[in-house]
Amino acid sequence: MAKAKVAKRPTRDEFVLEEIGNQLTEAKQEDSEILLTVWGKEEQVRGRIVEMDPRTGRVHVSLNEEINKVPFMDIMRVDYPRD
Repeated sequence: MAKAKVAKRPTRDEFVLEEIGNQLTEAKQEDSEILLTVWGKEEQVRGRIVEMDPRTGRVHVSLNEEINKVPFMDIMRVDYPRD
């Protein structure tokens, strides 16, 4: 049987990845609430960055005591909530 086709993550150049990294670092330093658009997820991930783990390449985002661990390479966009 053939495997189901899974859409590949879009490739981004080093400048886009660096900009996302800078935005995440700034949000962590300022303890800002952010919205992450994550590849493969319908809904955005919202919360504050509690840790950026270079060993696993994951960004730990906390909202209401719940922690989401998002792979850095899956983050497509960083926004700030408008509410």
